[in-house]
Amino acid sequence: MTGRRRFRLVVLAVLALAACDQASDQVQGYVEGDYLRIGLPAGGRVVALAVEKGMAVGPGDPLFALDPQAEQAAVAESQARLAQARFQRDNLLTGKRALEIRAIEAQKAQAEASLKLSEVQLRRGLELAKTQAASRSAVDAAQADVDRDRGRVAELSAQLAFAREGGRSAEVAAAEAAIDAAQAQLAQAEWRLAERSATAPKAARVEDVLFRPGEQVAAGQPVVTLLPPDNVLFRFFLGPEAIGRLAAGARLAVACAGCPADLSATVSFIAREASFAPPIIYSRDNRGKLVFMVEARPDGRPAGLHPGQPVTLTLPAGKPPA
Repeated sequence: MTGRRRFRLVVLAVLALAACDQASDQVQGYVEGDYLRIGLPAGGRVVALAVEKGMAVGPGDPLFALDPQAEQAAVAESQARLAQARFQRDNLLTGKRALEIRAIEAQKAQAEASLKLSEVQLRRGLELAKTQAASRSAVDAAQADVDRDRGRVAELSAQLAFAREGGRSAEVAAAEAAIDAAQAQLAQAEWRLAERSATAPKAARVEDVLFRPGEQVAAGQPVVTLLPPDNVLFRFFLGPEAIGRLAAGARLAVACAGCPADLSATVSFIAREASFAPPIIYSRDNRGKLVFMVEARPDGRPAGLHPGQPVTLTLPAGKPPA
């Protein structure tokens, strides 16, 4: 807590105690804000700043960016790995190249021609054997040639079928898994690259710029502070005698310099525990200096409210319970 804010709390708490001591329905408070402190998951050097103090930004507007060179290189590497995995998968699916297939087809045609010649020679040998013009050994040799050529044709037919079919199912499945892994790696690299720049999560006002281009930022360290209009609230303090007059959801009238005449707020938070303001040693004699912090949200989105601005809030009618 900054010294300025601590002083603000002490002064306003004392004012609240004074109001309660006077049994007044009005208490003094101030405007506070729930700030959005925008940082990034990883640290780095600020290379771009798109906003300045006081600017209004909308959802998705750029705020700042950190050096993305390492993340860009990681994305390029992941894209190359994914392309490599896809080429390997496609190569398995398409089988051998067209020139290789044509070479096997030519070898098969040659083997089929040799088979036809062997079959002709076998038939001729069988005819000659009937007239005793050819020996039995010559017929057996012709039969062996036919069997050899048939085996060669069958072998080349199988090679051709395998070449046209492509890789085996297990190899194709492994290639598909490699593609999935490469895609996941690319998605992670792209996410890390996207996290090198920050955008406004909602409409807000830029309250502070903590780092400038060229400065180094740690992981998670805020660079820009935003205050959305619906994050503005009123904060005040009540003593033990007055706190019972309020409950969450109670409506309060609010007045301040330059505020709308019909400005009101709804109690959103009441501290469960009391604190001392200013800090003192507790005793039965000074228990009246105990205060409870209360927060109330403006009804609607009134313009012109600034954190630290003093306001006067009117409590609901009625006396605190005994």
